[in-house]
Order: sequence, then structure tokens, then C-alpha cells
Amino acid sequence: MAITLHLDGDDDRRLTELAERLGLSEQDLAQGAIRMYVARHEAFGAVVYSIMDEHAVLMRRLA
Repeated sequence: MAITLHLDGDDDRRLTELAERLGLSEQDLAQGAIRMYVARHEAFGAVVYSIMDEHAVLMRRLA
């Protein structure tokens, strides 16, 4: 899937500068950041569901 990313001037500058420092393209840097964000979100969700599952009886009693 292809998308267009619109950044304000400051974010665009920061992305460009960081990509140059890391020797990456802006696209590769943005894709990596998205992957990291999604992975963290998924991991957090998995932990929350695990805790909820482990403590389901207690949660029902507290509800």
C-alpha cells in the first residue's frame, strides 16, 4: 500500500535531518518508526489482555 505523508515544516526538517544522520531514506525511517509503534502497541495490548484474562474472576467481582 502506498500513502502520502504530509508533515509540517518542523517535522519535515527533523525527519530529513535524522534520516541523513542515520544514512537512511526518509521513507525507510518513517516505515521503521511506524513498525516500532505498531509493535509496541500490539505488545502492550497483549500484556493487558493477558492480565485481564489472569484476573478475570477478580475483575468480575469488582465490577
